[in-house]
Amino acid sequence: MKKAIDGLEMEAELQRCRRLVEDRLSACFACDASYETLLASMRYSLLSGGKRVRAIICLKFCEASGGDLEKALSAACAIEMLHAYSLIHDDLPCMDDDGMRRGKPSNHIEFGEFTAVLAGDALQAAAFETLMNCGLPSADVVEMGKILAQAAGPHGICAGQYLDLSGEGAPLTQDELVQTHLMKTAALISASAKLGVISAGGTKEQVKAAEEYALALGLAFQIRDDLLDCTSTSEALGKPAGSDSGKGKTTFAALLGADECEAIIRAETKKAAAAIAGKFDNDGFLIWLADNLADRKS
Repeated sequence: MKKAIDGLEMEAELQRCRRLVEDRLSACFACDASYETLLASMRYSLLSGGKRVRAIICLKFCEASGGDLEKALSAACAIEMLHAYSLIHDDLPCMDDDGMRRGKPSNHIEFGEFTAVLAGDALQAAAFETLMNCGLPSADVVEMGKILAQAAGPHGICAGQYLDLSGEGAPLTQDELVQTHLMKTAALISASAKLGVISAGGTKEQVKAAEEYALALGLAFQIRDDLLDCTSTSEALGKPAGSDSGKGKTTFAALLGADECEAIIRAETKKAAAAIAGKFDNDGFLIWLADNLADRKS
């Protein structure tokens, strides 16, 4: 019989994993150089807080696959660097034109536009450098690099952002929204889960199960984001509330309404849990995390 999930114990484990990632990231890009403002810009976004959901998913899938958390720490940090790059570029005037991120001025507001662009570029490159230096078997590192590149590139984050921006002011269908956010949001979450499994030397079956979990969780995560954008406050979100509707974007909340969104979030969260059932020795934290993210308030 499985041990009942203890919420306090799981929250403590969440914080432990977050500290591992924060401690490793805090040592990155800290040096005196003639280009120190660029490095400061990179650190500004990389160390600006955030949930570290993607990194934690990477670490815990490694552990669930029989590996030690340390094996996946470099991969987890690489994922956070890539995520930070995407947020810097998302906020630029030519993209979403957002002036706040995680309760602070966006990178281009704080450091200027050209520095922000270069900081994003440098963080993306640093993500792959960090992954290449993770010390795992070469064949595994190559596979992990391929997965991360696919998540970042023309069939992942970049495609999702293109569809998101080009769809502004257009009445998108539910299928079009799902396609956009499976690439813009879920692709990197999926890569995080798969990198965790590979870090531990997990099986192909486990990699597939991790992918299915993450895609379902990623869709639920985005729908919750859409609901919070129209129901929460700017203070709670750390960025302007209602910004999506103000830009003429079709969101799940606007298209489907709150009740149907809540139903989909529940269904996708259950799908995530079902995807990993029986595939890993210890899936308790991952199931708790999916439930926790489904109920989040910020």
